[in-house]
Amino acid sequence: MHEAHREAAELHELSAKAHRTAAEYDEKGDPTAAEWHAARALEYSNRASILAQEAYNQSEEIVSL
Repeated sequence: MHEAHREAAELHELSAKAHRTAAEYDEKGDPTAAEWHAARALEYSNRASILAQEAYNQSEEIVSL
């Protein structure tokens, strides 16, 4: 369970970094690179959300025992 929380947090950090990078490329006028980094950010964010939900569900199972 702790591993899932840690991995979700790491993915959230990667998502934030990819969002910042996308914004930088957008400001530089490179929409192709901005879109690529934004898509990566979404992938990281979606995966982090899934892991966080799994960790939450596991923690509920432990509490109900």
